[in-house]
Amino acid sequence: MPFTIDIEQEDDGRWLAEIPALPGVLAYGATREEAILHVQTLALRILADRLEHGEPVPAMGDVFAVVA
Repeated sequence: MPFTIDIEQEDDGRWLAEIPALPGVLAYGATREEAILHVQTLALRILADRLEHGEPVPAMGDVFAVVA
């Protein structure tokens, strides 16, 4: 399942990117591309941390394939 990134430009010119499926995962950037990069990086860190601690993560069937 791909994560949807919502992005908008603030009044001060900064860009804000957020992944609604992962509460609290949002990041700013000076450019649209930078904000997207930062939020993707943060999302991966959050997901890795949850996996390491046995916490639930959204379905990641499209990310990993386990071969018998």
